[in-house]
Amino acid sequence: MKLEIPHFETEKEKFDFLIKNKTVLENQKRSSLKEADGISAFPITIKYIGADGVAKASNDEDKTELNVKAIINTTDIMDSHSDVHIKGLWNKSLRENKRILHVQEHKSNQFDKIISSGEDLKASTKTYTWKSLGVDIEGSTQALVFDSVVKESRNKYMFDQYDKGYVDNHSVGMRYVKLAMAINSDDYPEEKAIWDKYYEQIINKSDVDAQKYFWAVTEAKVVEGSAVPMGSNPITPTVRVKNEEPTLLEMIDKMVTLEEKAASSTFDIMSTISKTKFNLKHS
Repeated sequence: MKLEIPHFETEKEKFDFLIKNKTVLENQKRSSLKEADGISAFPITIKYIGADGVAKASNDEDKTELNVKAIINTTDIMDSHSDVHIKGLWNKSLRENKRILHVQEHKSNQFDKIISSGEDLKASTKTYTWKSLGVDIEGSTQALVFDSVVKESRNKYMFDQYDKGYVDNHSVGMRYVKLAMAINSDDYPEEKAIWDKYYEQIINKSDVDAQKYFWAVTEAKVVEGSAVPMGSNPITPTVRVKNEEPTLLEMIDKMVTLEEKAASSTFDIMSTISKTKFNLKHS
């Protein structure tokens, strides 16, 4: 039976309940597959306007497949499960899990709801600024990104939804591995330390301040990523659909990638020079 958090008259009563049932609540999360719960009520203005935001409909009437780049999840925002995903939480799972699915509305157990998988799907993480995702907030987030080949022959309905530019929200189906409770009260030093460690990086602080607790999720297993009408985290748009003009976000991505490659090449060159000098000095 699922343990629900009831309403309390005082914060002390609420925090005492959370501490008393901490292990039960933690195990409850670990034993369940987290999916979107259809609630997204964040006081954050998201601006998706043309090339600055969500992908538009493509204009190629003869196509039978689309190359879709979808943001499945973003870190550093408290979602409607009271979870704050922390950068790096997907690293181990992406290395080990080769059976991740791109599906419709978390229906991973139905063949006709699968959008892509296998060679048609590449899951990775990438850093984006919040502003590049349409949120007028400084800083950056680590996004779980699906590069997905969406074929009309596999899921015609979702092919049409992506093709028409209707999909602007996604959700991750995941299993918790490592998480910690955070409480904003000095009466609970262990939980307060977690709060202090992660609070500053959370972008929807008004939600966190009102609740005064959250779960910091530092490791999770990716099972699937879903296209959903409304998910637990609203900052999960479609970035690109094939045959569009490149979006501003993609152009920024390309510039960052080139800068990273240039920096890496410079580092390799300087490292080689340094090693050569060292060898000459001791030869």
